[in-house]
Amino acid sequence: MADTPPPYGVGIGWRPEIAGFVEGLPGLRFAEVVAESVHAHGELPPGLQVLLDRGVTVVPHGVRLSLGGAEPVDPERVTHFAAVAERLDAPLVSEHIAFVRAGGVEAGHLLPLPRTREAVDAVVANVRRVREQIPVPIALEPIAALFDWPDEELTEAQFIGEILDRSGALLLLDIANVYANARNRGTDPLELLDQLPLDRVAYVHVAGGAEHQGLYHDTHTDAVPQPVLDLVGELSARQRPPALMLERDGDYPPAAALTAELDAIARASGYPSVT
Repeated sequence: MADTPPPYGVGIGWRPEIAGFVEGLPGLRFAEVVAESVHAHGELPPGLQVLLDRGVTVVPHGVRLSLGGAEPVDPERVTHFAAVAERLDAPLVSEHIAFVRAGGVEAGHLLPLPRTREAVDAVVANVRRVREQIPVPIALEPIAALFDWPDEELTEAQFIGEILDRSGALLLLDIANVYANARNRGTDPLELLDQLPLDRVAYVHVAGGAEHQGLYHDTHTDAVPQPVLDLVGELSARQRPPALMLERDGDYPPAAALTAELDAIARASGYPSVT
């Protein structure tokens, strides 16, 4: 099993729209950037370079590799991913347990996989292809899904566990996804937490969502709800993760609101505030 990174505390996803806010966080030690938004060559965005110059660890987070696709990962996308990781001197990278394209068609969304052993095989094979070019550990994120495929062979915990065990990957646990999936399925999110290999968590995403037409959507544009913060506390009581990261992707609130969310995550996890 790959070594987990040292503890970083509370972090935030770097986005150009909030670069000034992120740059101004005095206690920040950990951030994440969407890998596809960073050029493999040339200058980095100024705000991102400032974080690196300050010694903030920045992890590239992929959204387009399609690790769960039946087709092998696109070599050019893997090469770009590896180049970004090298530019950022990242101690690890992350991507999703999902697929985004099939038959040459791009969905533009992260789509859930059927929880079958054939799907496990596909993910493991693609992760191995990625790791041939990237020497640092990779953390895999299970996504929020609005539906489950029929005829599934594995529970969610079994599916995730088999992928991690066979690929040697770490777990990027999105606690908001745990909440969303449990709420939409009518299950207890704590049951999943107690079945996951929490010792393999590299870091944690924390995000907001909203209900629409009877389903809870992981929007990344709404405030983090109290039940998700409660799950952060439950997780930290079981095994506090090395880092917890606030995810915001659009409809950015004023700085005071972002500060309040970061402080709430710090309180729930027991880490110091970064603000």
